[in-house]
Amino acid sequence: MFAFLLVVHAIIAAALVTVILMQRSEGGGLGMGGSPSGLMSARGAADFLTRATAVLATVFVTMSIVLAVLAATRQTETVDTSLARRPGTPAAAPIRPTEPIQADDAPFATAAGNAAALPADNSQTQLP
Repeated sequence: MFAFLLVVHAIIAAALVTVILMQRSEGGGLGMGGSPSGLMSARGAADFLTRATAVLATVFVTMSIVLAVLAATRQTETVDTSLARRPGTPAAAPIRPTEPIQADDAPFATAAGNAAALPADNSQTQLP
């Protein structure tokens, strides 16, 4: 039931966005005034869109509250019990390498570890 209500809530949200974007901008938001030759310029269509916005907004807020209450009162389900420790069993000891890694064996050794491989260039180059 929760998943169904969540899908209905998403549909209501999409319808609310659509109805809001269909309305004519009367306040000139962001400096762009509404033109009287718009697609939905009739007063009857504006009244319908205003009422539809109010109804959809009310249903959206109501559904949000209902979904919040349902989510808070739902029983939690255990997802995976295979990783749970049994009482009385000790935790596993961390795995440590048996021998240290040599700088020659490591493909990405630091410059300090491969100091012999780097050429020793102590000459000072002068620019003309």
